[in-house]
Amino acid sequence: MIKSEGLSKIFVKKISEEEKKKEKKKRTSREFYAVNHVDLQANSGEILGILGPNGAGKTTLLRMMGNLMQPTEGNVIITDQDGTAVLDMVERKKRVGYLSGNTKLYHRFSVREMLFMLGEIYGLTKEETSNRAEEIIRILSMEEFADNRIEVLSTGQTQRANIARCLIHEPEIYIFDEPTLGLDIISSDAILQFMKQEKERGKTILYSTHYMEEAQYLCDRIVMLYEGSVIADDTPKHLMEQTGTDNLRDTFHVLVASKTKEEEAAHE
Repeated sequence: MIKSEGLSKIFVKKISEEEKKKEKKKRTSREFYAVNHVDLQANSGEILGILGPNGAGKTTLLRMMGNLMQPTEGNVIITDQDGTAVLDMVERKKRVGYLSGNTKLYHRFSVREMLFMLGEIYGLTKEETSNRAEEIIRILSMEEFADNRIEVLSTGQTQRANIARCLIHEPEIYIFDEPTLGLDIISSDAILQFMKQEKERGKTILYSTHYMEEAQYLCDRIVMLYEGSVIADDTPKHLMEQTGTDNLRDTFHVLVASKTKEEEAAHE
């Protein structure tokens, strides 16, 4: 299980000349919440979708959840199978497999060579790495290109290699940030099926996407972000029922409109 409590990240933004004139102030920058006191929890055997437009804070949130970025405020809690909090940072990182659409791989390595290098980094024996690498190559149907250099792989093949990188140490938690962005239907389907299989194995999956249809099909629960804050946290079915919609895209628009009205009323 992984959860956040009051998780926040403050960044500094440069103020444009137009904004300076509007505010009639001389300051050149201001602080803003990219992620604003977010509470969420993802459980074993669950796919939790993180949805929102560009700039909503999805990637910042996931990077903090994955121990890749220090929060300004709040905590990320990871527990083992007994429900005991994991405090050691090395152990925490071993329990998480993090994938983003723009992760850079070692282009001159083959997929198999990359897996062996990562196995060594994670402290696996050569035999353990070999067995695990063969299993991953089979699971992700990479037999045809496992010994090809990563630099010559197609986009879909590279993304499968990217997922393989996350699997070598058998993490309990997956954090996937836009894993199907820019992929063809066959490659996207392979990744979605993989996530469903890992869910059935009891793994915890945090999954960010722009593709609402994917999330509606795949996710057990949805957290919707808008301007760094959570505006909804429920199952796709309940969210659509509550907003009187039949798809998550319309659901999001209804929720944003409601949020905007609340904010306007508060300022009156």
